[in-house]
Amino acid sequence: MLSRRNPQLNKHGELIHLLSIEGLPKAVLLQILDTASTFMSVNEREVKKVPLLRGKSVFNLFFENSTRTRTTFEIAATRLSADVMNLDISRSSAAKGESLLDTIANLSAMHADMFVVRHSESGAPYLIARHCAPHVHVVNAGDGRHAHPTQALLDMYTIRHYKKDFSNLRVAIVGDIVHSRVARSDIHALTTLGAAEVRAVGPKTLVPGDLRSMGVRVCHDMAEGVRDADVIIMLRLQNERMSGAMLPSAGEFFKHYGLTEEKLALAHPEAIVMHPGPITRGVEIDSSVADGRQSVILPQVTFGIAVRMAVMSTLAGNEA
Repeated sequence: MLSRRNPQLNKHGELIHLLSIEGLPKAVLLQILDTASTFMSVNEREVKKVPLLRGKSVFNLFFENSTRTRTTFEIAATRLSADVMNLDISRSSAAKGESLLDTIANLSAMHADMFVVRHSESGAPYLIARHCAPHVHVVNAGDGRHAHPTQALLDMYTIRHYKKDFSNLRVAIVGDIVHSRVARSDIHALTTLGAAEVRAVGPKTLVPGDLRSMGVRVCHDMAEGVRDADVIIMLRLQNERMSGAMLPSAGEFFKHYGLTEEKLALAHPEAIVMHPGPITRGVEIDSSVADGRQSVILPQVTFGIAVRMAVMSTLAGNEA
């Protein structure tokens, strides 16, 4: 039965679903990051497998397309020795009119142990977690504008890898924040882990006004936003989620908020540049920065496999 206080935790405070970063204690976040560190060595072996999920069935349920995220979850589950099923729900049962819960009930009857869910509707993974069998774990791989907890965890792993400690860090999140589930999850993770300052940088149309209540410094001027920053997280313009004229043009956005070498020079000299991908060169980031010395965009992808291994193995080890 799901906890009324936090549906992600059992009565012992252990993680049984990963639905959102919001509300998770610092100790749980650190446990996942520490576990991910142990899996980094697995990914460097000649035989990249451990038996932690042997005999378990992991279903990747992607109601919304994302080849990158689905592939990293598939690799992570396979390296844990799980049986992995990739289901393109958008072209199958959902397209035929079957309800979300009917789809879950049918897949549960196939002895699923874990659902990795990506959905365009905010809250869909919560609904699934509420109705699946007690032994089944649910991982949110992105739901609407709401949350993308594994991306936030791999971002935190990346930051900790390069900067060691969060307590003195100034982190700037730049771009389309209003549509970004990654930004929301990153903000919750950074504040929970004790970052000194979190800044949300972008035009007024793309930065939600409620962020100040979360302790976030809102900056509509790029120079102010990145000055002396230790970490800069760039976000993709999510045109598919925009309605109306929220931006004059992509070129105008790049002029004011695109990360160039000149703007990066305002940050701390050892600042790292991150991006959840896919990157759009010449819109939110210049190629010279994306491929430059301070970019850690590709290591993020590598770390993401170990982090998702850590999430799945942690969930599998806890009972509802």
